[in-house]
Amino acid sequence: MNLDEGGAPAFDPVPPGAGERVGRWWGNHPAELRWQAEAARLLVDPVFYGREVPHGDGRPVVLLPGFLAGDYTLGTMALWLRRLGYRPSRCGFLFNVDCSERSLGRVEDTVDAMHRRYARRVAVIGHSRGGHFARALAVRRPDRVSHVVSLGAGLNRPYDISAPAMAAVAAVRAAHRRMSDRARERGCLSERCTCSFAQAYAAPFPSAVRLTSIYSRGDGVVRWRSCVVPYAHTVEVTGSHVGLAFNRKAYRVMAHALAAPER
Repeated sequence: MNLDEGGAPAFDPVPPGAGERVGRWWGNHPAELRWQAEAARLLVDPVFYGREVPHGDGRPVVLLPGFLAGDYTLGTMALWLRRLGYRPSRCGFLFNVDCSERSLGRVEDTVDAMHRRYARRVAVIGHSRGGHFARALAVRRPDRVSHVVSLGAGLNRPYDISAPAMAAVAAVRAAHRRMSDRARERGCLSERCTCSFAQAYAAPFPSAVRLTSIYSRGDGVVRWRSCVVPYAHTVEVTGSHVGLAFNRKAYRVMAHALAAPER
């Protein structure tokens, strides 16, 4: 799906070849430096000031950063969500490199706390690896999660990423192996992982939760086709992978997605 001229979502069919697995891909990491220009564009766009988009009704929203990233990378998004009338919350990620099962437990605790505090279901926005956690969490807690918005996250294959990004994952996995037997025994941070996170991530997505997947064909880190799945409302924007956290077109899509009624 693309954006129409007014910035609202407009449906497109799932593109041919979505989800296909191909050989090693080197991505386009130098082009990821565009995120700075994308952030600058956001700050002068009407959407950042809450104009021309639907506003919220006080729903709590949990924000999940990407791999090697911390909560600070979604600080601009949190400010914007608060301006729209939502209640954003973070999970205390510094670099998002911990075991997926432990990380998902932290996210689950935050969502449970927000659900108890506001007595309503919670929306979750995940960038890159954060989108993996958001997908798994919706499977485990469909009664407490109302909306999931995934930004540049592979929703069927978490490691459908560039060779340099895969090398970074391998380095973190090696560090885990020196500190614990979990990586060796369970295959943590790999497609061999058998933990509860991996099981939830691979399970069918619940129909009771709205799922919006925002992606860019210019993504230099994650293969864009892995973000396109038949069970999600998929929206294409232009820009970089890192820049999806600041992409003005993605913000418009998020505003419409979060304003959709619960299922």
